[in-house]
Formats: sequence, C-alpha cells, structure tokens
Amino acid sequence: MIRKMLAYEKSRPSWDGYAAPGAISADYLQIASASKMSRVSLLAYHVVICLAWIIFVCTLPFSLFVCIKVVHEVYTFQVVFRLGYLRSSASAMGPGVVMVLPCVDYYHIIDLRTHSYDVPSQEMLTKDSVTVSVDAAIYFRVSDPIATIYSIVDAHLSTKQLAQTTLRNCLCTRTLAEIMMDREGIAQEAQIVLDEGTDPWGIKVERVEVKDIRLPHELTRALAAEAEASREADAKVVSAAGELNASVALRRAAENLCSSSAIHLRYLQTLIRISSTQNHTIVLPIPTEIVKMLLKKYASKRFARK
Repeated sequence: MIRKMLAYEKSRPSWDGYAAPGAISADYLQIASASKMSRVSLLAYHVVICLAWIIFVCTLPFSLFVCIKVVHEVYTFQVVFRLGYLRSSASAMGPGVVMVLPCVDYYHIIDLRTHSYDVPSQEMLTKDSVTVSVDAAIYFRVSDPIATIYSIVDAHLSTKQLAQTTLRNCLCTRTLAEIMMDREGIAQEAQIVLDEGTDPWGIKVERVEVKDIRLPHELTRALAAEAEASREADAKVVSAAGELNASVALRRAAENLCSSSAIHLRYLQTLIRISSTQNHTIVLPIPTEIVKMLLKKYASKRFARK
C-alpha cells in the first residue's frame, strides 16, 4: 500500500492553471537542498530519517492516520519540508495524498487563487501641491510557492504595504489634472511597478484599480464655481451669436420690405388677417407719401402762426 502511494506521488501529473513543480525557481531548490550539508550533518540527517521510518513501520497501521495527509482543494499547493529542507524537487505539488513522517516532515499549504485587497484611503500631495484622498484595489496571486515561503515572512501583508507606497509614489509625480484624466494610466503604472517589486516573493500582481479620488471640500466648491462660470460664459456667447444672427436677418427683411411690391404684398396680407375676424373695422389705405406731405404742411403752418 505504501509503495502504491509513493508511486502515485511520483507519477502525479502537473495540472494547468498554476505553476507546475518543474517551474519552481531553481535558486530556491539549490538553497533548500539537503545535499549542500556537510558530511557529519548529512549523516545525522539520514540517521534521523531512518529512525522516523522505523517508528512509522513499528506503529503500523495506526501511523497511517497520522502520516497520510489529503488535500482536496484543486487550487492549493503542498510544499513539503524534511528537517527544514525541501524533501525533493517535486516537493511543491498539487492537491492529493502526501505522506509526512512524524517529527521529521512538515508541509505548508499555499492557496493559489487570486486575492483582492482594498488599499485604505490615504491622503497624498500631488505635484501641484493639492491634497487628494485615493482609494484603490489590487488583485494578486501566488505564482511561486517555494519563493513565497523562503523569501519573505508574510507575502500577503508585504504586498499590501508595498501597494500603498507604490500608489503614493505614482500619484505624487502627477498634477491634479493628470490624476483626474488618466486613471487607467496610473493603474497600469502601479501594476507594473508593484509586480516588479513582488516578483522575488513569488507573487504575481494581476491588476490594480483606482476606485475613487476625493478632493477637499474647498477645492470641490471652487471647481464647481469655475465650471458654473464657464457654462454661463458659454451660454452668453451662444446668446450673443443668436442675437447677431437675428439682427442680420431683420436687416435683410427690412431691405426686402423697402420695395413697393413687398409693401403692397404685406398690405394685402394685413387685409386678409383683418377680414378673417368678424369685426367692423374700416381700413382706408393712404400712401405714406401723402401722409408725409400733410405732416410737413401742418408743421409749417404751426411754425408760421408762432
């Protein structure tokens, strides 16, 4: 039974979607390998392992309940250590059955799913000396389980703290107008810088999103007043242009009405409108030249009397 389980562990295929055991960093495998020990340490290493196997065999079948570990989740990796060293180059493996010797082996289970983290709102000073508060979110996952264990104590916490400082550095080099107009550019720059910083930890930053940018109340009111003034100025320009077009149209209409035929046509239209209503209005058409002549004679007579 034990031989079958060990054969199953060695023949277990890698699976898509996550890093295979062969893709684990070779540098960490060399550092964690037990073959780098001195002769005395290596001898003691093998003696302890032999004792552990003897204890395991002597306590069968009860030792199976302690030594056999089963991981069911498909999104997890098991990293197995033996006396502080990686047990083999295939120590990082996917879900399944793993055998752990008591007092000798121990293993870590690494979750390879994508994690999301909301960067707390933080105030920062832009390039043009404006204080803004920014909220963001980052999405990251473990890409190298062994590097995550060996390179840093808490990879998740360190990634979150690095995200705060990276976002601050990206925003402090831009003006307020650039921040408001180029959120996608800021997110892409922060994602690239953050991914480069977390790559030695075995962390892959997949995405960074700028959720909200809040301005001080005084600046918000000032920007609102400026926008309202700009809208009013645009409205006045449009109104003035409309009045100019109307005056040009009226001038052209007056020029057209100066002709006698146009006046006669307007006179006939006026008569038609008056006759359409049932009233007793009497219209006496008098040429304007006669009216002007009569007014001049009346004015000259009054002047002569005085």
